[in-house]
Formats: sequence, structure tokens, C-alpha cells
Amino acid sequence: MADPRGFLKTGRQGAKARPVEERVKDWNEVYPGPGIGKTLLPIITEQAGRCMDCGIPFCHNGCPLGNLIPEWNDLVWRDDWREASERLHATNNFPEFTGRLCPAPCEAACVVDIADDPVTIKNVEVSIIDKAFDEGWVAPQPPERLTDRTVAVIGSGPAGLAAAQQLTRAGHTVAVYERADRVGGLLRYGIPEFKMEKRHVDRRLDQMRAEGTIFRTGVEVGQSLTGQELKSRYDAVVLAVGATEPRDLPIPGRELAGIHQAMDYLPQANRAALGESVPDQISAEGKNVIIIGGGDTGADCLGTAHRQGAASVTQLEIMPQPPETRAEMTPWPTYPVMLRTSSAHEEGGERVYSVSTQEFLGDEQGRVRALRLVEVRRGENGFEPVEGTEREIPAELVLFAMGFVGPERSPLLEQLAVELDGRGNIVRDDSYETSVPGVFVAGDAGRGQSLIVWAIAEGRACAAAVDRWLTGADRLPAPVAPTDRPLVV
Repeated sequence: MADPRGFLKTGRQGAKARPVEERVKDWNEVYPGPGIGKTLLPIITEQAGRCMDCGIPFCHNGCPLGNLIPEWNDLVWRDDWREASERLHATNNFPEFTGRLCPAPCEAACVVDIADDPVTIKNVEVSIIDKAFDEGWVAPQPPERLTDRTVAVIGSGPAGLAAAQQLTRAGHTVAVYERADRVGGLLRYGIPEFKMEKRHVDRRLDQMRAEGTIFRTGVEVGQSLTGQELKSRYDAVVLAVGATEPRDLPIPGRELAGIHQAMDYLPQANRAALGESVPDQISAEGKNVIIIGGGDTGADCLGTAHRQGAASVTQLEIMPQPPETRAEMTPWPTYPVMLRTSSAHEEGGERVYSVSTQEFLGDEQGRVRALRLVEVRRGENGFEPVEGTEREIPAELVLFAMGFVGPERSPLLEQLAVELDGRGNIVRDDSYETSVPGVFVAGDAGRGQSLIVWAIAEGRACAAAVDRWLTGADRLPAPVAPTDRPLVV
């Protein structure tokens, strides 16, 4: 193990973000200039030494990728950073993404968390990969020889990129189709710059291009290229189109101007932050902003609104406020229900729990001016309004961040005639194959809205299934099957 007494003599310590008054004035990551990995270097060796190397590493089960966490903790403690990078990449194609964006279910499953604060696994991970890039250890890995097989990957989010990289390294000719003008999916235009600067995405894409992966942007598959044409051109197809159909709130006043889905708002803000011109941009500047939804997307909207100069920001959640410590209903090592405070919440704004929006109120110009809400409590038929608690909140901008209900109902899915389940997700078997032979699905499109670690894990596992289908051999690692579940909720 690393330090046999590390968890006894060293307390948990994480990276320190820049002061709020400084970071809300720019779009850079919230950590100091060199980046979170370099910021952590003075303390990360001792933090890695807190790992117990326990007999049963529950952190493995908490991580859908099956990351070899005790191994690379020990290697960091021993100052063998290059080997730590090798062990990290053995299970994860993109640790620079997960080290910044994953909610770290591995830490919730850490044995140290039973009686103390868990090991800073996520911080160790991002320190390893940032140092690996700085040292030039992350190099292209092109295949030694090419097969005569071709694969189309539709979608360039984390699931699609992971599948594409694995299949390219297996020797297949892989083309990734992306309908946006640049590659990255939600990593590019859904995740704000202050959470992950896009230079990290571009750096990994450079590696993938050098390995031989082909990227075709601005292609709406299902229109300019039909599903039938796709199947005739390629030996296999991987659908990694995500779960981008947003949940709506069809209540009185929904038609008013100034009410938008989060994924209409965030991509525009990301483009503007990167210096692009965005005509008629949705902006929070000078407005009272209401965000409906208390998850990560809502927090992204919160941090974005702060940087745009909102007059006020209020985040509404229909669920009760979670406890500040692990709830009894989610005992260790399950992923705990508890109050989570992101960097955006640290920057201001108000969170209001146990409320439901009843109506949007407009002005004479047809723009939203307020919303009427009511407090709710759980009853026999779900959430029930509490009589006498109705009130109005001013709002000139309302953002829906209530999650997603499956993949977009696009012409492509109709053309391929893939079967959908009762929740609107694409049906697949244990080999990630859809109801159409040779067409596979990975990530949120088949699983439903989930974590980035699940997307990468499924991309890797789907790639292994595709390679097996094409070659008849088991040549790629397969971390999970679609029915596997870690000890998280």
C-alpha cells in the first residue's frame, strides 16, 4: 500500500479555487492559472498516501470504469507518475474529463469514508493526467495494422469518443459524425468553460486524429446522410447521440418570451466565452433569473448567469432539501443523498426546495415577468401543494434544467427503425446491439441520462462488442455490460 498510516496522520485536503470575486469576472476554470492538476502537486502525494489499499477496494465498484484506484494512488505516493498514468489510462480514455466533471462515486465508496473523509481520488486522478500531458507521456497510439472494416460513430460526446478511440486503436477505419460545427458534443457546448476549458478537449482530439480517427462535423445524419446510406457505407454503426430530448414544463404562460431550455442557453454562452459571435444571444445580464431544476445542469446555468451579470439568481427544486451528511437511506458504500455545493453555488444565488411552479406571468410585451409557485409536500399521489403558500417571484429569464427524457426523436432513428423502450431509450442487448443487426448504441441514448463515467465506460464496452462482432475475437477490454450496476443510486 502507499503510506500504511497515511489516513491516520493526514487529513483530507483538496484544491483551492480562486476567490469568487475574481473568477466570476472571467470564463476560465475556477482554479488558479496553471490548472487544477498543477495546483494540487504540492499536496497530492500525501493525499494519495491516505489510500488504505483495503482488501476489498469498494472504490472499484463505485466507479463504472473500474479504475485501478489503489494502484495509481500507490504509484503517486512512490513518485512513479509515468506508471501511474499508464494504470490510469488502462481503464479510462479521458481522465482529464472525468477528473474535472465526474461527481466521484468512487469517493462515496471509499473505505476511509466509513469513519473519516474519503481519499481525494478525483484530485489524484486529475493530477496524474495533467502531469502526464505536461511531461509528454500522452502520445498517439495508432494501430500496427489496419483491418478492412469500417465503423461509423454518430455523436462526439464522451461515449462516442471513447468508442471511436478504442475501435481506431483496434485497426478499424472509424468516422465520427457530429452535427455541430465542432467536435465534442456536450463536452464542447454543454459544459461551461469555468468547469472545463475546451483546450482539454482539443488536446485529446489531436491525439485521436493522429491515431487515425476521422471527424466529420456539420453533418446531420438522417438528413444529408440517411440511415440507409450509413448502413450501406459502413460495416457497423454506433449510435452515441446522447439523451438530448429535454423535459418541459407545460403550464400556463409557457409560451411567454424569456423562457428557455438550459441546453439552448448554455451552448450560446459557451460560444460567446470562446470568442464566437452569437446573434440574439440569450443573456442573464441585469435580469432576475429563475432556474428550475437542482442538478448539475442547473448549477452550470447558475455559474453562467453569475458571469453574465444577473441581478439575482434563484434555483428551484421540487424535492426537499437533502441533509448535509449522508442520508440513512443511502448507507456506505452507496452514492449518498446529501446536499452538494458546487463552485457555482459558492458564487451566490439562492436555492429554494420543496416548491412547484404553477404559472408564468407576463408583461404587456409578452415577456415573462414573474412566476407563481407553491410549496409542496409528499402525499399519496406524489407532491401535493400546501394551501396558503402560493407566492410570486420576479423573473425576466427562466431556464429549464429538469433533465432529459431520452434521445431526440430524429429522422435517423426512424430510418434505422431501431426499437425504443417505454422510457424512449434505444433498446439494446448485453452486447450493446440494437434491434437492428450491426447497429449498436452506447451512452445516454441507450442508458438514459447518466454520468460521464458511465458514458466512457459504455463507449469502451460497446467498442469491444463491435470489435467482437466484426472479427469474432475478444481483443478489447469490456469494462461493463448494460445490465451491470455499481453501488450507486
